[in-house]
Amino acid sequence: MGGTMTAESVEHRHQWPVPPQDGYTVDDLFTLPDLPSHTELIDGSLIFVSPQRYFHFLVIELLMKGLRQALPPELKAVREMAVVLDAKNAPEPDISVVRSSAISGPDLSRFQAKDVLLAVEVVSPESESRDRTTKPQKYAMAGIPNFWRVERGGNGSEPVVHVYELDPLTKAYVHMGMQREQLKVGKPHAVEIDLTAVDEL
Repeated sequence: MGGTMTAESVEHRHQWPVPPQDGYTVDDLFTLPDLPSHTELIDGSLIFVSPQRYFHFLVIELLMKGLRQALPPELKAVREMAVVLDAKNAPEPDISVVRSSAISGPDLSRFQAKDVLLAVEVVSPESESRDRTTKPQKYAMAGIPNFWRVERGGNGSEPVVHVYELDPLTKAYVHMGMQREQLKVGKPHAVEIDLTAVDEL
């Protein structure tokens, strides 16, 4: 019955502020009221994250479990926390490996790029270009030394991990290889993860 009422109330409920002429800043990201959770800031624009697919969830679970088991006490794996790269960029990697010393308490809402040793993005169809191009370029420019890009393998269910390391001279990532079935790396710490175990979660 109240079709127009609903449309009106929806309209009033979602009156987003007009973006500033020069774009949003990190301060805006953390102070604007009613932003959806996991909103990212890329080049001064707010990016709303789509609901995740089950593959995305499973891969994050698998990698988090493997990282937690492998990392020493001075490093921590965290999921979906904002990383401040500069005043106009605060993306939210699916997983970050951070220095434990950067964790100041339960109310912490963001990490600084200098405290992040690894950023991981699990590629989703709706964020493909950001996960493959925009974000890794920004992570590299901010000096994050390691980046993993996770894609779906040919069978559609097992993850394939592209491992990158930062070349400090060019501030760009160098592709160190593509790993299927078994992820084995030495940086930011020695980690071995059975990627086929995604089916067993």
